[in-house]
Amino acid sequence: MELTDLEGIGPVRTEALRAVGILSLRDLLYTLPVRYEDHSTVYPCATRQEGPVMVRGSFQESLKLSYFHGLSRVTGTIADASGKMPVCWFNEPWMAKNIRPGDEVTLYGRMNIKNNRRVLQNPIIVTETGWSPVYRAVRQIPAASFRKLIRLALDNVDDCCPETLPAEFRLRYRLCELNFAIRQAHFPTNEANLRIARRRLAFEGMLVYLLYVSMNGSHRKPAVPLQAADDAAEVYWKLLPFPPTSAQHHVLNEIAADMRQGTAMARLVQGDVGCGKTAVAFGAVYLACMAGVQACMMAPTEILAEQHYRNAKKILEPAGISCRLLTGSTKAKERKSILSELADGSCQAIFGTHALISKDVEYHQLGLVITDEQHRFGVNQRSGLEEKGTGETGMAPHVLVMSATPIPRTLSLILYGDLDLSIIDELPAGRIAVRTRMVPEEKRKAMYAFLREEVLKGRQAYVVCPMVEDSEKTDGVRSAKAVYEQLKNNELQNLNIALTWGEQKTEDKERAIRSFMDGSSQVLVSTTVIEVGVNNPNATVMVIENAERFGLSQLHQLRGRVGRGTEESWCFLLSDATDKLQILCSTNDGFEISRKDLELRGPGDLIGTRQSGDAAGPFAGGDARLLDEVAQTVRELHRDPSMSGILEQVEAYARAYFEEYGHQIAMN
Repeated sequence: MELTDLEGIGPVRTEALRAVGILSLRDLLYTLPVRYEDHSTVYPCATRQEGPVMVRGSFQESLKLSYFHGLSRVTGTIADASGKMPVCWFNEPWMAKNIRPGDEVTLYGRMNIKNNRRVLQNPIIVTETGWSPVYRAVRQIPAASFRKLIRLALDNVDDCCPETLPAEFRLRYRLCELNFAIRQAHFPTNEANLRIARRRLAFEGMLVYLLYVSMNGSHRKPAVPLQAADDAAEVYWKLLPFPPTSAQHHVLNEIAADMRQGTAMARLVQGDVGCGKTAVAFGAVYLACMAGVQACMMAPTEILAEQHYRNAKKILEPAGISCRLLTGSTKAKERKSILSELADGSCQAIFGTHALISKDVEYHQLGLVITDEQHRFGVNQRSGLEEKGTGETGMAPHVLVMSATPIPRTLSLILYGDLDLSIIDELPAGRIAVRTRMVPEEKRKAMYAFLREEVLKGRQAYVVCPMVEDSEKTDGVRSAKAVYEQLKNNELQNLNIALTWGEQKTEDKERAIRSFMDGSSQVLVSTTVIEVGVNNPNATVMVIENAERFGLSQLHQLRGRVGRGTEESWCFLLSDATDKLQILCSTNDGFEISRKDLELRGPGDLIGTRQSGDAAGPFAGGDARLLDEVAQTVRELHRDPSMSGILEQVEAYARAYFEEYGHQIAMN
């Protein structure tokens, strides 16, 4: 049965599904809910329970429809025997006609309490009790229609999703049947069945990933051995204005040993914020260039690429290494000159963004490829850069990937398969730990008074917001533009304040960031665009609005923008106290924070290995403990001769999953 055979799927919806990678009934069934709503508990209308609630009652008066700057707002009050509750819908004008006075309705939504005032915001009308799945939005397909498509597809689950794991294997590792897992993952009959279903699907996804890595990861490509002078690493360290930490020294020696081999290096360098990964990467560039080949370093943003280039000019060019910068903003005339220098070899080290993998970019002899913040690149981008190094010889370049997202060592080895792992677990001497505090709303003014004092001492500050502009749908979430206007006219008036965000025009963004870097702006208000690539040792204050909306690892990265000099620095988390934020206040250890983050979110959110294809993902619904269990299972399958038949079957499935179905996997 084809996807188009389902009732309700015409040409428009077919294209909408195709746009999100759903090409078949199987893809549709493996598009699992992102969360579930519990429609089984009814709260009284007088409740002060903040968050998701379901209430049942009636409206005594007609709902009121009003408009504000083109946005609609429907308001009313639902009541039961316990009392009343205000209700509000934004941009759903039809709700004013859908509910008539006196009709009993059941509503499910999020109750917000602000300034002691309650409101049930954008609730849905509930017609069925129990667990209700919520899926990632698909344009042109309403949520209710998508759920209906899933129900129709489930009628064919046995045909389009046949069992993939042998019965003996399922029994040994306590896994339910696939058809049961898919049905319960979409419409669970109870919480226990949901756990069983999600475990089966997550276990299988992790299993095929790890098996495929183990089958394919061990085949290193041939590469040109790079023989720099024996003392090249020590010569490089003397180029820097500071001595290396023992961890930096050790990791560069590991890289040098890798590059002397006739097989391509594939090494991951992990380290906490500010540990000096870039200095190690520049050391690798130096070694490659001293061995007579070219090196390139690709960063995910122009800001970060430019920062690398400026530092390379200070460190590497005095040693005789020709460095250039290539990004999407490079002018045509300069780009033409750079391409010529790359092709004839006169440019030895190139820094840039994904512009480095453009079709017209040709290298004379690319021997080293470095990707910084590697998890921010797609699989094709990373592979495309490596392919630039093969040339006519067919030799692969040596590959170094950098990650500032610390991951516990055991998990890193599992996730990255064949990559050799180096960890920089020391911070440079003189670094002072950033002091982190949660700041409730009533302390906001005092915090800004402290920020002003720091700025008047000659320091600088960041203010980071989760959104660019205000939205009625996210009441209470502060936006960069609104905060910028407020601070400019109130708490921080008479200070020089700059504003930037991700989709800002490139020239405006560069102007804002450069003004902050050169000190002409004292405060930079932004979104998370400054999470990587902005290195200002003079900044000593980081303010994060609505800190509860960010993940722990991201908060740690943002905090890492301060504390890069020799002065004491502060990070203020504007939010009510939560256990999550308390973790950040209690430690500056990125690896410990990452471990806690994994416990809260699961590994699938931290590192994406498959970046196209169905939405379930290889780590859907899993956690670090389950990932470790699956890794042990793979080792047992390889060790136990009696399991050879099962191993052969499961490996065949893993190969088909990634190769026949066209899924992509990050081997780097």
